[in-house]
Amino acid sequence: MNNKIVYKTRKEFHIFVASTYPDLKEIKDFGDKKAFNELLLKDLPQVRRYITKRLNTALSKGNLPRGKYRPDDFIDQLFIEVYDHFDEVGNKADFYPWLFKKADELLDDTIIDEEFDAVFFENIDDFSRPEWNEMEEKFSTDGDGDLVMLEELDDISYPKNDYMLNHVFVEDDKKEIIDKLDKELGEKNIRRHADMVLHYLPLPMRTVFELATQYHFDVEEIAKIRNQSIQEIRELLENARKSLETSFLNRHFADNT
Repeated sequence: MNNKIVYKTRKEFHIFVASTYPDLKEIKDFGDKKAFNELLLKDLPQVRRYITKRLNTALSKGNLPRGKYRPDDFIDQLFIEVYDHFDEVGNKADFYPWLFKKADELLDDTIIDEEFDAVFFENIDDFSRPEWNEMEEKFSTDGDGDLVMLEELDDISYPKNDYMLNHVFVEDDKKEIIDKLDKELGEKNIRRHADMVLHYLPLPMRTVFELATQYHFDVEEIAKIRNQSIQEIRELLENARKSLETSFLNRHFADNT
């Protein structure tokens, strides 16, 4: 995608997207679809990233036929949906979450409901270090090796300045754990482990965690995107965080071999 602008934070990008809403509304009222889509395109790099990640996961889990869908298929449809239903947006603050909501609906209509690995989720407290290593090796081989347009995941209009462990170990007394993991693993291996765990978690849990940590939506916004209650979103977010925390602790701190 062209027309890139660098944003220091994801929240700054949220503000930019909200600022385009009045202009889009004026253009829509005027009926200029071409100008509408040209401006809308500037709002979509992270929606595109979200779509691409969900397609990659669906492909790796066998919930989508290979070679049938590309991210551009959903982006093209999203342009139509946004233009046709733009009047649903109540105000500029609602606009960015609404874009993700529309993308989510398009994806849900296409992707077969996935069956998550219940054994993995129910036994996450008990896996030994060798079992974690084996799972990561399998994930590296089968989970994300040859999926659609993985380079799209690097198509981002601002720096990758979020750090995974800050989203996992949120209590103030966990700094020593974070420092130890930093030293022993490094950011690349930390991200790889987290991606593996998220891959095996239930779709709602994984999606909510990613919307919160990668796209910086708050629980109220995610509830609107996912058509769920605020309490449900909070529980999903906490369960995802606890699952990641447990996995790091058991793999790298438990006394097992």
